[in-house]
Amino acid sequence: MPVLEKDGAQIWRRHTLREKLVRWFGWLLGLLVFAICWQIISESTTWFFVWDAPRIANDIWTRATPPRWEYITQLGRPIWDTLNIATLGTIIALFLAVPVAFLAARNTTPSALFIRPVALLIIVSTRSINSLIWALLLIAIIGPGVFAGVIAIAIRSIGFCAKLLYEAIEEIDHTQVEAITATGASRWQVMAYGIVPQILPAFAGIAVFRWDINIRESTVLGLVGAGGIGLQLSSSLNVLAWPQVSLILLVILAAVVISEWVSAKVRGAII
Repeated sequence: MPVLEKDGAQIWRRHTLREKLVRWFGWLLGLLVFAICWQIISESTTWFFVWDAPRIANDIWTRATPPRWEYITQLGRPIWDTLNIATLGTIIALFLAVPVAFLAARNTTPSALFIRPVALLIIVSTRSINSLIWALLLIAIIGPGVFAGVIAIAIRSIGFCAKLLYEAIEEIDHTQVEAITATGASRWQVMAYGIVPQILPAFAGIAVFRWDINIRESTVLGLVGAGGIGLQLSSSLNVLAWPQVSLILLVILAAVVISEWVSAKVRGAII
C-alpha cells in the first residue's frame, strides 16, 4: 500500500482494484517470461555435465594447486605488454574521444543537424562492439600481436570516454561561457578558457577510470592472439598445464588489484 505524506503525518491508502489487477498481471507476466526462458535454457542444457561440475571443478583445482611458481620468470614480459596495451590504448582513445565529444555536445557542436548525429554514431558504434571482437577483426587485418591489442582497446574506449565527456560538456556552468563571450573572445578562446577548465576534473576521472577498465580487458586479449598475458594463459590452457594457469590467474588478479588501488588513489587526489 502506498504511503502519502500530509502535514507530516502518514496516511495509508489501499490500492484500487485496477491497481491490484495491474500489479498481479505484471507478476504473472514476469513469471510466464521466466518459465519460458527456463524451458528454452533447459532444452539446450546437458544436465549430466551440470551435475558432474563439482567433481570436475575439484579435479581441476587438485591439478592446479600448488601453482608452478618457477614459471613466474616467464610472465614478466607478457604482463608488461598487457600494461602497455591498456595504457597506450587509453591514451590513443582519449586523443580521439575529445574532439568527438565536443562535436557530440549540444552546446559545442558546429551543427546539431549534420555533425552531431555523426559524432553520436561514432560513440555508439565503438561502444557496442566488445574489445575481443575488435581484436579478432584487427588480427585478420594487421596480424596478431600487441599492436592489434592496442588498437582494439583504443577503438573500444573511444565511445566510452566520448560519451561521458560530452555529457560533462553539456552540464557546464554557462554563466562562465557567457562572461568570456561578452569580452569579445573568439570561439576557440571561449572553449579554451570557459569550457575546458570546467571539464578537466571530469576528463581526468574518465581517463583513470577507463585505464582501470582497460587493464582488465587487455588481460584476455591474448586469448585471441592480441598479445599480453592472455597469450600465455591461452597456451597453458591448450596444453592443460593447470599449475601454470593458476599462477597466471594469480598474476592477473594482482595486476587488477594494483590497478584498482592506483585508480582509486588518483581519483581521490583529483576529487
